[in-house]
Amino acid sequence: MQLDDLPIGQPARITAVDWTLLVPEEAQRLRALGIDNGAKVTLAYRGVFAGRDPLALEIGRMTVALRRIHARAMTVEPA
Repeated sequence: MQLDDLPIGQPARITAVDWTLLVPEEAQRLRALGIDNGAKVTLAYRGVFAGRDPLALEIGRMTVALRRIHARAMTVEPA
């Protein structure tokens, strides 16, 4: 399942990231935040406006805002 399909509050592990879908600078920033294969994440919030952007992603003790386009590049499995 893609990260943007994950139910809110469901812990998951990132199993794959298609970095080719992202701009190289954005991919580098996400990796610097620890968002990569094997990372344990939880979807905390989905925006309410058109497109339901942004998504709030909990990773460790951080909460990171992501665009749905970034979340669609990530495959997760529920933990």
